[in-house]
Amino acid sequence: MSSLSAAPNAVSTPVVVSLPSAVRWLVGTAVLALLAYYFIGIDQGMVSVFGNDTHVHELVHDARHFLGFPCH
Repeated sequence: MSSLSAAPNAVSTPVVVSLPSAVRWLVGTAVLALLAYYFIGIDQGMVSVFGNDTHVHELVHDARHFLGFPCH
């Protein structure tokens, strides 16, 4: 008798999430994804929404190249 056949069967129970909670998670995830996309893919430093003093472009510069976004 092998140890695999002697293992008890695990019963999984589904996670129940209410519709308003699911919508909040979906909207929050979409907002965070759009912010990440902006900072990594669109923000060019000089035309930044936050002005020229914040150098978000430099913080994510290597990530931009890794993900295939041209930036200069």
